[in-house]
Amino acid sequence: MIPTSGRYVLARAAVPSVLLDSPLAPGPDGLTLCDILVEGGQVADVAPPGTGTGDIPLVDRRSRQVWPGLVDLHVHLDKGHILPRAPNPTADFDGALAAVPGDRGTRWTAEDIRRRMEFALKCAYAHGTVAVRTHLDTSQDDPERSWRALAPVREAWAGRIAIQPVSLLSIAGYADLDYARRIAALVVDHGGVLGAVTYPVPEADALLDRVFTLAADHGLAVDMHVDETLDPAIHEVDRVLDAIERTGFDGPVTLGHLCSLSARADAEAAASMARMADLGVAAVSLPLCNLYLQDRAPGRSPRLRGLAPLLEMAGHGIAVSVASDNTRDPFHAYGDLDLMEVFRAAVRLGHLDLPVAPWPAAVARTPATVMGIAAGRIAVGAPADLILFSARRYDELIARPQGDRIVIRDGRAIDAAPPDFAELDEDA
Repeated sequence: MIPTSGRYVLARAAVPSVLLDSPLAPGPDGLTLCDILVEGGQVADVAPPGTGTGDIPLVDRRSRQVWPGLVDLHVHLDKGHILPRAPNPTADFDGALAAVPGDRGTRWTAEDIRRRMEFALKCAYAHGTVAVRTHLDTSQDDPERSWRALAPVREAWAGRIAIQPVSLLSIAGYADLDYARRIAALVVDHGGVLGAVTYPVPEADALLDRVFTLAADHGLAVDMHVDETLDPAIHEVDRVLDAIERTGFDGPVTLGHLCSLSARADAEAAASMARMADLGVAAVSLPLCNLYLQDRAPGRSPRLRGLAPLLEMAGHGIAVSVASDNTRDPFHAYGDLDLMEVFRAAVRLGHLDLPVAPWPAAVARTPATVMGIAAGRIAVGAPADLILFSARRYDELIARPQGDRIVIRDGRAIDAAPPDFAELDEDA
């Protein structure tokens, strides 16, 4: 039982060493055993096990894991949970692209978007997420639609989940300079990130240059959907890197998906990854969504996993995150914004288990750094936003869904039950 007031010690807690700001030595399994003093809603001390004494209440973790709150670097809050009314009959990428516009044009009222965003955030909060970066459809018919809907939601959730919005539009949308400037101004007004979806379109080089020039002029970070395909002939990542070099852009850049890197010749992929590392470009892989969409064909089982080459990217020194992406929409029929589900899937599908010790950073410290926020780590003086798992070892953590986790915010346990799907009913 977690005390509801005062101070207490989480004794004999096993913390992923990569998520702990402490001089304590990590164990051979990548976990650091420690006592965590919680006081005033903050982490007041991190000490060797057995340090907590006196009249301070002890919660004996018995070597069970304690993580910081998690950070989801790539989600789509405005699309979430439209699948029941906007099905994707082929469950592939083209089917998803075809399914969304009709629903967006007729059903995405401010109230509809708000209700679905609120539901998604309740899910993320219950699972232990403290921050998300959400891509927002910024379509030319009404580019501000999702941004208007997000503003009050973002304000209402401040202090529980930090929300960082990104403009989502095709790279072709930047062909109209006035429109491109309008989008950049919109992003600035909302404290967001400038985004685009890259395709091998005519004038792609000039359009990419425009994105990075606008970002530089407005002091914006950039986040792009890149190479969401297993076609090895498509490698827009190289065009993006060329544009960064041509424009001299030195702000933060994140590239999402990068699926075709896994299908290209090893030497070619390695060259692209080396350039990403040299330019300080971060990567975010979306294992659940990519596994769902990629290599799908009617009546045929998939042969490829569709994941970016995570081990190789990390080996090149790229900052690698994994994230949720779409949830219950035409791009991914499932998902619950549960980053532990994403982490467990990434470890198993991407063979990240030899060793697994560095990889908890991919759902915590690394995405927090990319977002420029102080989260995703346990440190003295940081908010006591923690997740308590029953698992002791990493194999225990990954073997079960961790539905019995205890989520602590500002030092207090919250109701960690996800919302009922009935809340999404339009007559609710």
